[in-house]
Amino acid sequence: MSNEVEIGRGKRARVAYSFDDIAIVPSRRTRDAADVSTGWQIDAYYLDIPVMAAPMDSVSSPATAIEMGRLGGVGVLDLEGVWTRYEDPSTLLDEIAQLAPDEAGRRMQDIYRAPIRPELITARLEEIRDAGVTVAGALSPQRTQEHWRTVVEAGCDLFVIRGTTVSAEHVSSNREPLNLKRFIYELDVPVIVGGAVTYTAALHLMRTGAAGVLAGYGGGASSANRRTIGVSAPMATIVADIAAARRDYLDESSGRYVHVIADGAVSTSGDIVKALACGADGVMLGTALARAAEAPGQGWHWGAEARHPRLPRGERVHVGTAGTMEQILFGPAHTAEGKLNLIGALRHALASSGYSEVKEFQRVGIVVQES
Repeated sequence: MSNEVEIGRGKRARVAYSFDDIAIVPSRRTRDAADVSTGWQIDAYYLDIPVMAAPMDSVSSPATAIEMGRLGGVGVLDLEGVWTRYEDPSTLLDEIAQLAPDEAGRRMQDIYRAPIRPELITARLEEIRDAGVTVAGALSPQRTQEHWRTVVEAGCDLFVIRGTTVSAEHVSSNREPLNLKRFIYELDVPVIVGGAVTYTAALHLMRTGAAGVLAGYGGGASSANRRTIGVSAPMATIVADIAAARRDYLDESSGRYVHVIADGAVSTSGDIVKALACGADGVMLGTALARAAEAPGQGWHWGAEARHPRLPRGERVHVGTAGTMEQILFGPAHTAEGKLNLIGALRHALASSGYSEVKEFQRVGIVVQES
């Protein structure tokens, strides 16, 4: 049932909730945290933790993608970022970290004007593959037709098509849009696509044959969509809606399960817990991992929205450094900020609610907390 309010005589609006508006309510038996599994099987790939590192230059480099794989998750490399435009982008990343706030936007636009080099796409993905971890790379819908063959031939295990808003029915009068259904059908590599923020959009993406759908716009702390184009994503409602689309598509397709991955506003351990409680199978982390000592952003965080050549819808923000990637995921934590030991907190939430695995935890009770 739609929960609507009247915002004026000529307009009604649906009430939606962010992760800050809700909390889980343990109501079953408890169990020992040592008996809890955080494993995640997505297509043919088993992950020890339900975590993907976001394809953002402030988060994912070949080295951090390898480290994320070693720690049990999967790192997704932005194949339109500095790592595929420059042979050695380290000096540019140093520069971005030192830019004055009023200079950052213009200079980042300059840096990202360099062309994408297919040979660097191949080299970066092969570097990750040689480390023996799951290989994942991301392209925007606009660049997918141009570079997908290079990505697949380099040996990508999971192909992510990620944009601010991705639909199965993009209309364009000046170029042939990506036909997702045909593209995914002809591809042997499992595809994760998004973002989607409505039940209908997610259901259409599931019908393309995608292995997973990104729920949310991504960007997190580095996005300014609401300020620039009036768009926002209350994530608790979005994840719950898209989880409902997954359930209905499961019936419609006679048993084909599509994974829902919360992508956006997942910054603390509590956010992860609530995203999974709303129905997500996994989470894509940006801000949380941009705080890692190894992160290429050096305590700064930005996404593709911040470097758009004509209309930036994001910005470079300072998130600081909380600890190593291993400490962020597995602790120990020294404060109650929810920035360290993310997986330990998830295990505790499952155990205190009586659930032994993430899939079961999707049934946990939730309450709305009025602010």
